[in-house]
Amino acid sequence: MRDTKEQILLTALELFSRKGFDAVSVSDIAGKLGITKGALYRHYASKQDIFEKILERMYRIDAERAQQFRLPEKLFTDSPESYRQVEWDSVASFTIAQYHFWTEDSFATGFRRMLTIEQYSREEMGQLYRSCLSQGPVAYLEDIFREMMKAGTIRQGDPGQLALVYFAPLYLLIQLSDSSQPPKEAERLLTEHMEEFRIRYATEENHESN
Repeated sequence: MRDTKEQILLTALELFSRKGFDAVSVSDIAGKLGITKGALYRHYASKQDIFEKILERMYRIDAERAQQFRLPEKLFTDSPESYRQVEWDSVASFTIAQYHFWTEDSFATGFRRMLTIEQYSREEMGQLYRSCLSQGPVAYLEDIFREMMKAGTIRQGDPGQLALVYFAPLYLLIQLSDSSQPPKEAERLLTEHMEEFRIRYATEENHESN
């Protein structure tokens, strides 16, 4: 059984993902758990404190997943060498895993839906949405593709444009997952997209090696 602190965090995220951060009070969270506000405050100083712990966990998970797939954990400016060692197979495997993570993992799904609801209400939330789900991933891929071009893994071109071309289907399929897009169909579409991308943009040397 989860301890009270963990239950508070997960219950708060569930409520934030359904109603939005601003619409949920500490009383709502405590009431959902059947505890007093005083009991909640023994674990978290405020609703904002709960949100910050949710954000910390997401950042930690993100770093762990990057490490798992042998991808950079930090920004290019902080760890340029890690971007120079990225292989195509790692990018492809990570892409499929990211779809399942953002659409099936309960913590990630709740976080994504919370940001989707709140992105227009507060600039802080809008920035987080862009950082985690749109502009941030594109910028990350741009740095990866630029270094892959330097390494001769993919053809020379505009890495920013290439990042948009690559990321757009993943972003769309994640959004569609909230309606009726079956996971297996989404994975098939992503796999076909990545293979077409590799065929189109990989250098001749890397075509032969694959």
